[in-house]
Amino acid sequence: MNTSFNELMAEFPMVAILRGIKPEEVVEHTQVLIDSGFRLIEVPLNSPDAFTSIRLLQRTFGQQALIGAGTVLTMAQLTELVATGAKLMVCPHTDVELIKAAKVAGMYAMPGFFTASEAFAALHAGADAVKLFPAEVLPNINVVKALGAVIPQDVWLCPVGGVTPDNVPDYFAVGAKGFGLGSALYKKGQSVEVTKVNADAFVAAWNDYRQTSV
Repeated sequence: MNTSFNELMAEFPMVAILRGIKPEEVVEHTQVLIDSGFRLIEVPLNSPDAFTSIRLLQRTFGQQALIGAGTVLTMAQLTELVATGAKLMVCPHTDVELIKAAKVAGMYAMPGFFTASEAFAALHAGADAVKLFPAEVLPNINVVKALGAVIPQDVWLCPVGGVTPDNVPDYFAVGAKGFGLGSALYKKGQSVEVTKVNADAFVAAWNDYRQTSV
């Protein structure tokens, strides 16, 4: 698709994480996500036959959404991801060489971090966003505020892990810029109907935030 990562995040700053999804169900679930307003879709590589799912999504929705892989851990996985035509590389850690290689390959990179040092290392390597992971282990979301005070304001600072429609406003209030959405959006084996309900709840939380922050 021609729309950039920054433009898509500005429109709706939430990445759908379909961990555990199977190729035979991935298109149907992604269709309801796109219908709800999602434009960034991630299939973690520890899902069953993940690259088949990613190829299916890229072929079916590549002109409508930014498709990518999560839990990218190795250069070999990155090479296979590039071959699918997908453009989003998400990893759980701060691997400077992996980030640089993704950028050289023309991809958007969204690595994980947990400390300010890791965040700045990722940004220096060319990361397009940094995901605070795992966010749910933080005892107080004001940690996001502290990190946001030093991380440049134009950086997509995205908590991942434990994010729900109910706490989205709290995270935004302390400086989060976007999110990766896991089990509160999609759990392995759930129905398409449940995915739709969950997706709509996150979209409503975003719309409520935009209206109240104007």
